Amino acid sequence: METIEKIKSQIEQNAIILYMKGSPKLPSCGFSSQAAQALMQCGHQFAYVDILQNPDIRAELPAFANWPTFPQLWVEGELIGGCDIIMEMFQKGELQPLIKEAAERAASND
Repeated sequence: METIEKIKSQIEQNAIILYMKGSPKLPSCGFSSQAAQALMQCGHQFAYVDILQNPDIRAELPAFANWPTFPQLWVEGELIGGCDIIMEMFQKGELQPLIKEAAERAASND
């Protein structure tokens, strides 16, 4: 499967997906750690892709997303942004309902 097709498939199949360095439990960079912590505090499951284990995705996703850095949070097929945006939304109380609603919609579609 082409890398871009794999990325599109991951984004379509997961209502909430975080492209990050490492995993939520063992992040490999501070920005990925902050983003994963904020998501975990929202209290809903989310998918993640460790770009360090997937160099093809690491190489292709910035061009596909038109976003140069990691982490990248995608919710219901839309790029939300990176660490700064995730943290700002979390602190303003905007991230929690976004994640909750996406998780509930995904659950009702199962």
